[in-house]
Amino acid sequence: MHRLLAALDHPERTLPPVIHIAGTNGKGSTQAMLRAGLEAEGARVHAYTSPHLVRFHERIRLAGTLVSEAELSDLLDAVDAANAGAPITFFEVTTCAALLAFARHPADWLLLEVGLGGRLDATNVVDRPAMTIITPVSFDHEQYLGDTLAAIAGEKAGILKPGVPCVVAPQTPEAQAVIEARAEAIGAPLHVHGRDWMAWSERGRLVVQDDRGLADLPLPCLRGAHQIVNAGTAVAALRLLGRSDAALSGAVTRAEWPARLQRLVHGPLTQAAPQAELWLDGGHNPAAGRVLAEALAAMPARPTHLICGMLNTKDVSGFLRPLAEVTRSLTCVSIPGAQATLPAEATCAAGTAAGHTATTAASVTEALAAIVAREPGARVLICGSLYLAGEVLAENG
Repeated sequence: MHRLLAALDHPERTLPPVIHIAGTNGKGSTQAMLRAGLEAEGARVHAYTSPHLVRFHERIRLAGTLVSEAELSDLLDAVDAANAGAPITFFEVTTCAALLAFARHPADWLLLEVGLGGRLDATNVVDRPAMTIITPVSFDHEQYLGDTLAAIAGEKAGILKPGVPCVVAPQTPEAQAVIEARAEAIGAPLHVHGRDWMAWSERGRLVVQDDRGLADLPLPCLRGAHQIVNAGTAVAALRLLGRSDAALSGAVTRAEWPARLQRLVHGPLTQAAPQAELWLDGGHNPAAGRVLAEALAAMPARPTHLICGMLNTKDVSGFLRPLAEVTRSLTCVSIPGAQATLPAEATCAAGTAAGHTATTAASVTEALAAIVAREPGARVLICGSLYLAGEVLAENG
């Protein structure tokens, strides 16, 4: 990254103020709420996120607008020419292209989401961000980040910078200890959940408390109890930055983030199952399985079924196990076009081992048809991968 950015005349040195976000779960939702909040008070906000759901252009948002096809092509050509055939990865190329775009376009803020880990991530090239954020750390990508929470937290804490404040979302004691040790070692001031700020829901409202007092806000428009944590993290960050009440309200009421417990209400899938209640979520690790199970349990009683496709790098049983307690059946599919897809039969075997009544189907459409043939008014959650979620959103219009 440093070699290629030098060849591009160091765009990472001429960026708007950067908020760098790492963590296992909630990075994207927290970023979406930060963006909504900053834009609510009129700020121009760049944002970088991954992976995309339907179009690659979703990864690079320039002052509120997705990068155009023509500009993206020019950016990638420029990066390819500067790289001159040297060894490079897809994510390094695309991150350099994004940084080049962000440096070329004026904005008030840049929200930079880590791709994987933090310490060695391609985004970790900004020497002095305005703020860093670490969302909850849990198990994922163990083959790269380590097989203990301490090891994974150490990678996430690699985005900390001397003198740069970091907002820390709720963590396990093991992860918290690692983050605090790293912060102390380099002199990074922490704004820690449970010590410096807290967030909870009360009487249909979101309450965030810090040394500035109480903020009484609407519940986040993104669904699920886990979004209380993400909304609290975003609001705590905005308050630490000294943003307005309009930003706090905008963060929780205006955020849009597809495939995060998203209700599908239009398109061919809903037309094929008019009496059913369809939901879509891209969560794919054990922590996501737990929060999805909690969200389903909190919904009004309704027969609930899963359609699931996962990658072969994930802890499939760990994701599915908590969901077995709140669902009647599991139908497994392979993810179209994903080279690393786990075959439906393997997902089925893992689901059975996790306590599900599991079967397979050739597609989401076929799986949905079989479920509603048995229970027309079922609640159906399509889940297991952002790649599957992207395919569903693309096919469903």
